[in-house]
Amino acid sequence: MNAAAHILVVDDHREIRDLVSRALSKEGFRVSVAADGRTMRKILADGRIDLILLDLMLPGEDGLALCRAVRSESNIPIIMLTAKGEEVDRVIGLEMGADDYLSKPFGSRELIARIKAVLRRSRAAGGAPPSKRPKRYRFDRWSLNVEARTLVRSDGVVVPLSTGEFDLLMAMVARPQRVLTREQLLDLTRGRAATAFDRSIDTQISRLRKKIEQDPADPQIIKTVWGGGYVLTPPVSEE
Repeated sequence: MNAAAHILVVDDHREIRDLVSRALSKEGFRVSVAADGRTMRKILADGRIDLILLDLMLPGEDGLALCRAVRSESNIPIIMLTAKGEEVDRVIGLEMGADDYLSKPFGSRELIARIKAVLRRSRAAGGAPPSKRPKRYRFDRWSLNVEARTLVRSDGVVVPLSTGEFDLLMAMVARPQRVLTREQLLDLTRGRAATAFDRSIDTQISRLRKKIEQDPADPQIIKTVWGGGYVLTPPVSEE
């Protein structure tokens, strides 16, 4: 997996770019670097990137704005890097579509582990035998294509999903009309990468509702069960 993965490191500090690049190269990853949003956009336009390490604090367009811009156009996994380490920054990053976050300073082993976990999740659909899992789930007016990792509305509109959003929706459509706690959803979507920071599930649910509900303020597809968790209410068919 590592040799084929191309990681884009976006950070305005040369020392951090160099240190991260060396650590990733030693693990067999291909690495490109950018110091700002302009360079990042050029690299994204010129070739395939499998994952972006995106610093929160950048000159010009900050990491949150860049994360939102990338997510509006693609499903490239994004790990946000933040020196602040405050919960509000992590929440905002997840709201913008990031798949994970890492607070500075961080060790190379933790960084590599986070990258591998996000890449595994983003590629999981292609690794399962077709005979053992559906290729498509249909619910309400939506179709979730497992192999293409796309969400398509009944009128043909394709709605981009981050890796985290896709994994969360997959966990729910595979278990329709069943209450799932935050802890269960964390385990199903993040496995060993799960932490006590379960607000990430609430954030991802909120983002999913904005994309699939006709009225996100009065959700009918993904409902909250107070004190319990969340439930996908409509019936789901498999193909």
